[in-house]
Amino acid sequence: MDEWTKGRTRLAALLFEPGMQPDASQIADISALSGRFSISNWSDEQPGTVELLHGGLTFDLGHLQPAAPLHLDDLVHRVDMPHDLDVDALCAIDVFPAPHLAGGATMLPVLRGLADLLISLTALPGLRAVAWCPARNVMSPAWFREACGAWLAGGPFPALALTALYAGDDGGLASEGMAFLTGQEFALRSRPGASWDDDARVAVRFTDWLVAHGRVDAPCDALLPSGGGAVRIEPDGDRLVVRSR
Repeated sequence: MDEWTKGRTRLAALLFEPGMQPDASQIADISALSGRFSISNWSDEQPGTVELLHGGLTFDLGHLQPAAPLHLDDLVHRVDMPHDLDVDALCAIDVFPAPHLAGGATMLPVLRGLADLLISLTALPGLRAVAWCPARNVMSPAWFREACGAWLAGGPFPALALTALYAGDDGGLASEGMAFLTGQEFALRSRPGASWDDDARVAVRFTDWLVAHGRVDAPCDALLPSGGGAVRIEPDGDRLVVRSR
């Protein structure tokens, strides 16, 4: 870890073929074309970094050229990605909330601002993937734009972009990345006869509900949005056990 990243939480990264990561001038070109963000600090004292201003919020980009390339080797949940693409070999530029926003990184206005900024940055030439690091997600730029664009337009929280779902040890589904948002991951106990698609639908709806309602510290029932049905929620330390009713 270099000095610039020490003590900071990397939220997102944009992944390029080796040697293809952009420099600050290319970020400036995207800023001029989109008109949705501006460069608020570009210093030769920290080559490979820029500060961006978007909607009154500031975010830092790092590992732009000519800085040393960044490789992320812990992205395990792939969404809409070519099976033969070696993600570990890609070079990343990373995205952080500016230091004064560090304590509010989980607040929805900050996340929405960052998602909108990333959508603009997907226009960078040669971009191969977008990573959401708290969930160890990596996804195609087109899929990220669609999922987060729908959220920003008033749709549900992009559960498979900003969190991840995977098969739990008990045959149900478990989350990764929810703890970053609410302090708790969850495990969905599969109903007898329920298909993977059935469970995934409930898990996605529950993610949307949990983002809206926040941490759950006592057993309760919830009616999920968009036809997700009713669930029973039982806290178990920093994990929630969820059962469809």
